[in-house]
Amino acid sequence: MIKMDYKLDAAGRSIGRIATEASLLLRGKNDPQYAPHLTPKNKVVINNASKVKVTGNNKLNTKIYYRHSGYPGGLKSETLNELIDKKGASEALRRAIYGMLPTNKLRKIMMNNLTIEE
Repeated sequence: MIKMDYKLDAAGRSIGRIATEASLLLRGKNDPQYAPHLTPKNKVVINNASKVKVTGNNKLNTKIYYRHSGYPGGLKSETLNELIDKKGASEALRRAIYGMLPTNKLRKIMMNNLTIEE
């Protein structure tokens, strides 16, 4: 596979549209020699993550991210608005891309090839 560097501009675009484009590039599916078992070498840089657009009626308050500690009663939740306030829009974008990648041993390698700049 050929190593490529891609730059995406997130200004004025929705989170999902950027995430699908970035996940496709990270997987290497745009390459003619794509094979699902090969380690992709594509690097993706996303600029202007703080200028991303959130679509939908009241999505900032109704979209909820869950995580569990593994202990009884350990379910934690936070809304998209709280996540953006705490960690910035880049974390919301990172989670969207992470969810679109396949759950296998290559996922961590693909995420290491992603750079998000505010």
